[in-house]
Amino acid sequence: MNVIQLHSGLWQRLQARRGQLPHALLLGGRRGLGKFDLARAFAAALLCERPQESGEACGACPACNWLSQGNHPDFRLLQPEALAEAEGDGEDSGKKASQQITIDQVRGLDDFLHVGTHRAGLRVVLVCPAEAMNRNTANALLKTLEEPAPDTLFLLVSHEPERLLPTIRSRCQSVPVPLPSAAEARAWLAAAGVADAERWLALAGGAPLLAAELGGSGESRLIEALLEQLARGPALDPLAAAAALDKTVKAEKGGGAAPMKRLMEWAQKWLVDLSLAAAQLPVRYFVGERERIEKLAARSDAQRLLAFGRKALQYRRHSEHPLNSRLFLEDFFLGYAALFERR
Repeated sequence: MNVIQLHSGLWQRLQARRGQLPHALLLGGRRGLGKFDLARAFAAALLCERPQESGEACGACPACNWLSQGNHPDFRLLQPEALAEAEGDGEDSGKKASQQITIDQVRGLDDFLHVGTHRAGLRVVLVCPAEAMNRNTANALLKTLEEPAPDTLFLLVSHEPERLLPTIRSRCQSVPVPLPSAAEARAWLAAAGVADAERWLALAGGAPLLAAELGGSGESRLIEALLEQLARGPALDPLAAAAALDKTVKAEKGGGAAPMKRLMEWAQKWLVDLSLAAAQLPVRYFVGERERIEKLAARSDAQRLLAFGRKALQYRRHSEHPLNSRLFLEDFFLGYAALFERR
């Protein structure tokens, strides 16, 4: 079951636009919904020489073969070098791969956009994630969007569209990618062969591709290691917890900022569930840990939990570039342990 089947209604709406394409579409929505796969499939369909009745690419024509081999003359993908490396598509330059789309990547589009298209067709630029740009890079992209080349479609994919420059958003037609129903998500995960689908779907907040990723990747180990420490509550040893998690983070994908960021995202979800339990509301994310969460919430109070939850937002923002990951985690766990101190 592919991502088009998961978003069949949205796919039909995208197909309806084929006759009157704008110069830029912005596919936005939470992580784990398949936005990139959907955008890539739409790009393939637009470039395909013999599209199927459903609008999907045929997968067999010369254009489809070029795209699958990564050398279609009318397609460009802009993504952070670190992401390309993680997916096996990047080149090993010997330098640390950038976590952002660079201004040189955007400027590198100039020649591509100002030569004729292959067989007088359409050219497509896919940018993902569009928020992974500093201001200079974003302004360079904005200039390109303000002066659109003919027969060109920009497909911007964003997990956090609100982080984009308002001027970039205004130059794009918005295409919100919705959260599928629970039944649709369960069916998709079943077809994908994901074990314990209900639990991973709950952890992923209903996002099926993220649930599949968590259930089938090393990130599940990261989450289990985090839960092991957070569930200790008042019995937590902050320094030992920091040491254990620091080791786990550095083992994930060779270390770096991304695992730490994901760790803090899951820690924040745990804190949200604690706050909900303190207010006698159902937990949202860690459904399988409901009883432990409710017991821990009873050892703290709503005011402290909400205050630390706000502080956790700061931890999350700073998690991409911690100067010292061990000290960063120690500070977090010391604050977490204080939630359960008797007052």
